[in-house]
Amino acid sequence: RAARVRELLALLRLDPERFATLRPAQLSGGERQRVGLARALAADPPLLLMDEPFGALDPLTRRAVQDEFRELVGRLGKTVVLVTHDVPEALRLGDLVAVMDGGRVLQRASPAELRARPEPGFVQAFLAAALP
Repeated sequence: RAARVRELLALLRLDPERFATLRPAQLSGGERQRVGLARALAADPPLLLMDEPFGALDPLTRRAVQDEFRELVGRLGKTVVLVTHDVPEALRLGDLVAVMDGGRVLQRASPAELRARPEPGFVQAFLAAALP
């Protein structure tokens, strides 16, 4: 498992020799997210569940980590269920996006389909409020 973590750290552009031994308090927010992602992927799960994984990052770091995340997940062929309230993030990262309200899926579509043809009512209002 340690070898796998080192491999994943390298894929996330973090020096494995340095980052494998540091404590969380010694890392920046972006570094913590990258290391956490490497640790989660080290067990090679078939499915990765993520809840607001980029929410605590500043906008520049957030964008960089999201780009690395998308590239890595694509390279490894992982299925990810990512929960976020950030609509632009969902549309940027998702292949398929589900809009939910009250625990119910109201629409599930590709980002392009969701933008072009949102369901009337809640989905349409939600997207209009969230997108510039």
